[in-house]
Amino acid sequence: MTTNFKLIIEYDGSAYHGWQRQNNDLTIQSEIEKALATMMGKHIPLTGSGRTDAGVHSFGQTANFHCDTQHTAEIFVKALNSILPQDIVIINCALVDDDFHARFHVKSKVYQYRILNRTIPAAIYRQYAWHIRKKLDLSPMQIAGKHLVGTHDFKAFQGQGSIVNTTVRRIISFRLYREKDMVMLEIEGDGFLRFMVRNIVGTIVNVGTGKITPDDFKRILDSRDRSQAGITAPPQGLFLMKVRY
Repeated sequence: MTTNFKLIIEYDGSAYHGWQRQNNDLTIQSEIEKALATMMGKHIPLTGSGRTDAGVHSFGQTANFHCDTQHTAEIFVKALNSILPQDIVIINCALVDDDFHARFHVKSKVYQYRILNRTIPAAIYRQYAWHIRKKLDLSPMQIAGKHLVGTHDFKAFQGQGSIVNTTVRRIISFRLYREKDMVMLEIEGDGFLRFMVRNIVGTIVNVGTGKITPDDFKRILDSRDRSQAGITAPPQGLFLMKVRY
């Protein structure tokens, strides 16, 4: 009889080509599956809540796997963490209902984007934030961010080359604040398009630097035209914080 296990995973994505298993590239999913195979003596497929891009980090990625085993959830945590590289850590393992699916049962995801906003670059945070030298004005950025909340067509912030049935998504909350030199952007939604958060950040930064206004930001959102939006913010500032079920 198989048991369904749910994992919560923290990882530093700097050295990886994203979450999803690929033929020739190092990924988070493939490393955990490799550790499971070492532990169990056979390949056990892992289902993640969704992809994260190359260089993106996570405090709360979720995945599940089915396994015929007598091992407890606690044993999986200890064993996998003893096998996995240090930049991937299993935070929690729990037994869940047999029909639980890490991707299909997601209700929302919470992302955080970090911007180091000072003239001097960083030695330590260079892999965990986007360095922007010009002082950002958060007030108009917060006004622009309010336009994201609700159900909208986010095609203007969709990455190139992605194929989806619909580009309509619901953003539940948007928060922007400063902690010393770090500007933190937090966004929760029922789903995200490829590069959507990074494209939003790249555009809302233009509001903070005065290149566009909050009204311009709203027009870009309504235009459904990616060419009107800003650059794709670099991946190292993005963190998947939590997956809600």
